[in-house]
Amino acid sequence: MVKKKFFKTSEECEVTFEVNNTDAQAVVLVGEFNGWTPVAMKPAKNGPFRAKVRLPKDGRYQFRYLVNGQEWLNDEAADAYWPNEHGGQNSVVFTFSEN
Repeated sequence: MVKKKFFKTSEECEVTFEVNNTDAQAVVLVGEFNGWTPVAMKPAKNGPFRAKVRLPKDGRYQFRYLVNGQEWLNDEAADAYWPNEHGGQNSVVFTFSEN
């Protein structure tokens, strides 16, 4: 799940990425917003894995989740899905402010 929080005093959007996977031991977020460098997601107590990232407004950013170091997942709540060079698709989040 992707949740967005826009700030009136900043040109950034805080994006919370969440993965509900009860079988997961570890989940990382990878995205083009940081050169596809893995970001460890922290598990909430009896809840989803989460990571918060601040991204520039008015952008489009591809991302995916890697579960247990071997299973790639897309986000069901992504704004779009774009083809990748591996024959699959990447999730995309848009940071366009509604105001």
